[in-house]
Amino acid sequence: MTEAVVMGPLLIGLYVFVLAIFVGFEIITKIPPTLHTPLMSGANAISGITIVGALVAAQGADPNTSTLLGLFAIITATINVVGGFLVTDRMLRMFGKKKK
Repeated sequence: MTEAVVMGPLLIGLYVFVLAIFVGFEIITKIPPTLHTPLMSGANAISGITIVGALVAAQGADPNTSTLLGLFAIITATINVVGGFLVTDRMLRMFGKKKK
């Protein structure tokens, strides 16, 4: 009986995750290149929120699973934010005035 109680929410979460992958892929492939820079800025803002949430998850004093997952989330979200800002900066420089 315990396995059935645990597997229900796990399977629903797995279904949502797989569907989100497909929907995200379809949306991203249909975006015109002129919208990539504004969308990158929005994604950077969302990753900034993820960093704050990961800091809250990792604040525990004893090293347990949630602390380690929070640390992993901080690292990956920081990489995403820095990389996103670098890509956005490069794209904006491509449309700027040319230096002589």
